[in-house]
Amino acid sequence: MSPTTLPAGPEHGHVTFLGAGPGDPGLLTLRAVEALANADVLVAEHEVLDVVRTHARSGVAVVNTDSDPFAGPHPGTGAPQLTVVDGASTTAGTPAVRDAAHLVMEAARGGRRVVRAVTGDPGLDTYAAEEMLACAAAGVPFEVVPGVAAAVGVPAYAGVPLRDAEGADVRFVDARTASDRCWTEVGASDGTVVVSTTLDSVAAAAGELVSAGRKPDTPLTVTVAGTTTRQRTWTATLGTIAQTLKQAKVLPSPEGGRPVIAVVGERSAAAQREQLSWFESKPLFGWKVLVPRTKEQSASLSDQLRSYGAVPHEVPTIAVEPPRTPQQMERAVKGLVTGRYEWIAFTSVNAVKAVREKFEEYGLDARAFAGIKVAAVGEQTAKALIAFGVKPDLVPSGEQSAAGLLEDWPPYDPVFDPIDRVFLPRADIATETLVAGLIELGWEVDDVTAYRTVRASPPPAETREAIKGGGFDAVLFTSSSTVRNLVGIAGKPHNVTVIACIGPATAKTAEEHGLRVDVMAPEPSVHRLAEALADFGLRRRAAAVEAGDPVTRPSERRPGARRRRTTT
Repeated sequence: MSPTTLPAGPEHGHVTFLGAGPGDPGLLTLRAVEALANADVLVAEHEVLDVVRTHARSGVAVVNTDSDPFAGPHPGTGAPQLTVVDGASTTAGTPAVRDAAHLVMEAARGGRRVVRAVTGDPGLDTYAAEEMLACAAAGVPFEVVPGVAAAVGVPAYAGVPLRDAEGADVRFVDARTASDRCWTEVGASDGTVVVSTTLDSVAAAAGELVSAGRKPDTPLTVTVAGTTTRQRTWTATLGTIAQTLKQAKVLPSPEGGRPVIAVVGERSAAAQREQLSWFESKPLFGWKVLVPRTKEQSASLSDQLRSYGAVPHEVPTIAVEPPRTPQQMERAVKGLVTGRYEWIAFTSVNAVKAVREKFEEYGLDARAFAGIKVAAVGEQTAKALIAFGVKPDLVPSGEQSAAGLLEDWPPYDPVFDPIDRVFLPRADIATETLVAGLIELGWEVDDVTAYRTVRASPPPAETREAIKGGGFDAVLFTSSSTVRNLVGIAGKPHNVTVIACIGPATAKTAEEHGLRVDVMAPEPSVHRLAEALADFGLRRRAAAVEAGDPVTRPSERRPGARRRRTTT
C-alpha cells in the first residue's frame, strides 16, 4: 500500500514533496498523480499551480496565504476540502521558503495529507530540503516524489542531447547562486554545461564562462518557457549570444527576468538542433486554435490538436436545454423499455446524453437496450454510446451524416423485423432528412425532441477581442451552425486567422459570412479536419524554411496577406 493511502495521523499528518516538472503537464509521473488525488492540502508554487490542480480532488478551494487555509471543513461537508495555496504569495520581506515551510507544517499538524508541489524536481530545482528538515525535526512523516528536472527536460524538448556517444561530462550550474569557484571549475572543463539563469542574465553567464577559460566560439543554446507551447530556442556561441538576443528583439524586455536553460559545449549537439528539434517543429507549434464547441464535445479534438503542438481554446456556440414539453420524451423512453421499438437512432452526442439522463431519472441503465438495435450517426456519437455501455449495431461506413446513415440502413422486412418502429431522439432544429428516408424504407418513426439547442452566451470580452483582432491563428468550423453562432456571439474572425471547415456546406456558410476558407477536410470528420489543418501548417512551415524566412504563426503575419484554400 502506498504511503498516501494510509490514514493520516490525527496530529502529524503526512507530507509529499512532489516535483511537477518543467511545465508540460504530461511530464507528471504516475506517482505524482496518485499523490495529488489523495491530498487534503496542496501547497503549490505559482508556476505549477495549473499543472497540479488538474489531478487534485474536486471541490478545490483557492485561498491567499494571508488567510487561514486550515480552518477545517467547509460548512455542510463531511470531509476536509482540498485547499490550494499559491506559495508565491508571501508576506513582504518574508522568504518564500520559510513561508511555504510554515504552511506545510501548519497543514501537517492538522492531521492532513499535504502535497508540496514545486517546479521541476524537489532535489535539483528547489530548496525543499529546508522544508524536509522542518518535517523531520517535528516528527512529521514525509516522502519525496521526484520530477523531471528543468535542466534535463528542457534540453530534451529543445532537441539538445546532453551527452554524445563518448559520454561527455555534464555539469549543472545555477547562475543565480554560482560562486567564482564554481565558474572556474566549469570553465576549466571541456564537458557540457547546463546553466539555469534568466533571459537578461544569459550574456553575463556566457561572459563568466569565457573569463573562466571557455572559448568564445563554444556553441550555446538558450531555451525559454521550455516544454510548453511558448517554448523558444536560440542557437549561438558564448561570444555572440548577446547580439543574437538583441537581433531577435528579445532584449531589453519586461520579460527579461524569465528563467531560461542554456546548454554550453562542443558535444551538446547544438549544431544538430535543426534535425533534432522535434518539439518546436510540430506542424501547429504554438498555434492558438479556436474550437467553437463545448468542452465535452471537443475533448478528443483538442487532444489531437495538442499532439500537433497547438493550444486549443474551446468556445461553446450553442447551449443545450431540455425540451419545453418533456412528456413526449418520457413516453418514448417508456416505450423503449416495453418493446415498442425495433431501432433507436442517435444523431448526436447530445441525443445520447439526453436519453442517458432520462434513463438515470427512471433508475434505468444500458441493459434497457437489450433486444433493440442501436444506430449512431458517426464515430463521436458511437463513442458516447460505448461510454454509456452500449455498442451500436450500425455506424455509417461512408459519410458520417444522416444521408450516410440512410445509405446503410436496411429496409423494413416484415419477415425479419417483428416491429416496424424507430425511436429517433433529436434536437428541436434537426433536419427532416433522416425521418423522410426511414419512412421511404418502410419504417414508422417516432420523431421526438430530446433537447433544444439555443445560441450560447457570448464568450468573455478578452476572447471576443482576440477573435476579431487576429489573436487566434486558426478556427475550426464543424458545422454551418457553428459559423453562424460564432459570428453572432463573438464577431467575425480576423483576416489573418486560418479558417478550416469540415465540408462544402460549412465552407459555403463561412464564405457567405465574408470569411475566406483556407482548409477543408477531405471527408466530414472532425479528426480529418484537424489532420488537414496540421498538413496546412506543415506545408506552411516547410515553405518558410525553404525560402529562408523565419517560421511564424498566422497571427504574427501582416494583415491582408493572401491565402488560398487547401483541400487535402
